[in-house]
Amino acid sequence: MANHKSSVKRIRQEKTRQLHNKYYAKTMRNAVRKLRAMTNKDEAVALYPKVQKMLDKLAKTNIIHKNKAANLKSSLCKHINKLG
Repeated sequence: MANHKSSVKRIRQEKTRQLHNKYYAKTMRNAVRKLRAMTNKDEAVALYPKVQKMLDKLAKTNIIHKNKAANLKSSLCKHINKLG
């Protein structure tokens, strides 16, 4: 257990932030999964900007790495372009 008041507070804050980050990372993963599962090009094109915005926000707040966001956006674009 921590010996200082500040370290006890830090542990509390980290726990809260961890839950917050886990929620948004999971939401992002589900959105990416949903977009990859789509077979209709029009629906996928409509959903892509929302997913792209989500990825950019998470990269900006360091929940995911900026290169990971870029790779995901690129692969999702490829998937959408393959749809007929």
